[in-house]
Amino acid sequence: MSSELRFPRSGSTWPVPEPSVAAPPSATARWCARRGWPVHPLAPGRKTPAGNCENCRGGAHTAADCACLPAGRWCHGFHAATLDQRRIQQWWTAHPDFGVGVACGPAGLVVIDIDAHAAAVPHRDRVLPGIPIAEHIDLTGLATGFHSLAVLAALRGKPSPAEDANTLRVRTPSGGLHVWYRAEDNRRWQCSTGSGSGRALAWQVDVRAHGGYIIAPGTTTSAGTYTPVGETREPAALPLWLAQELERTGHLPAPDIPAPRPVPPRAQQAVLAAGGGRRQVAGLLAAILAPVEACGQVSEGAGFSDTLNRAAFTIGGLVAAHRVSREEAEQALRETASAARPGQERRSEQIIASGLAAGLTRPLYAHGGRP
Repeated sequence: MSSELRFPRSGSTWPVPEPSVAAPPSATARWCARRGWPVHPLAPGRKTPAGNCENCRGGAHTAADCACLPAGRWCHGFHAATLDQRRIQQWWTAHPDFGVGVACGPAGLVVIDIDAHAAAVPHRDRVLPGIPIAEHIDLTGLATGFHSLAVLAALRGKPSPAEDANTLRVRTPSGGLHVWYRAEDNRRWQCSTGSGSGRALAWQVDVRAHGGYIIAPGTTTSAGTYTPVGETREPAALPLWLAQELERTGHLPAPDIPAPRPVPPRAQQAVLAAGGGRRQVAGLLAAILAPVEACGQVSEGAGFSDTLNRAAFTIGGLVAAHRVSREEAEQALRETASAARPGQERRSEQIIASGLAAGLTRPLYAHGGRP
């Protein structure tokens, strides 16, 4: 990264919305539903869901237990989202001033929500979570989510999603931008808030996915209209590099870590035959980690999670028998997993922790095997 970053002045390079006449909310809702995007009502003039009925306002039950949803009422926000054109017609005919929200998860959407709020820039460690920015890097001029996202994209040698004319982009009344993408697989991408303390992609860059909703283009609130930018009206596939960044920053749920399998007898014999010298220990670790390393030759379908889990389980047994230090074991596992599946460090850490924990309960001695 250059020691001097130059950020565009506000409004100087970001797309300018085209003039358009906003369609009635009912037409917008039907347009979204025809594209397979479940919709739900927003409160008139606001960007929050329409209020629950009287029985649901006390919050005594969850959406899953609510009788309103099977009955066709809109309680519980995006949980009520539907593709049913008759229901949509009923809702927006009775309340033509309702806005339109889209439930991102069921729609298979991942929306990058870029904010342009006036706010103090956080410590440089929080501008791009997980990516340290050295003190000598001049961040003068960094002021919005457009800037932090542009820095992330530049680090990866990619154009910023804010400039992606191949996908649907929607200008927000506050000067931000919603960049709509289509998830190409069954992974349940999770939401995040870019200025929060939890998972985040970049400062002032929110992510709308499973567990959240996005305001449909053309919707008008008291602050203004959510206006499409350019000619594209369909979301493009989520770029691979952006999917990798979302995975790196924890936007996937914890993996379903398999239970450790028993170490095959032949492998146990090889482990037990090794002595305790440093050279022999290094060779022992290398032999156990070889299948994990081999997964790096195949991008998918190599059973990486199970292979890494079994290696961690075996090495956990060596740690429990005081044949390898835990620090050495963890370092070897992390380095090998990272080389085989770069960008999946968070997931690998969870698998390693699970496998080691199980192996630590079953010491693997040099003579006599496991107890």
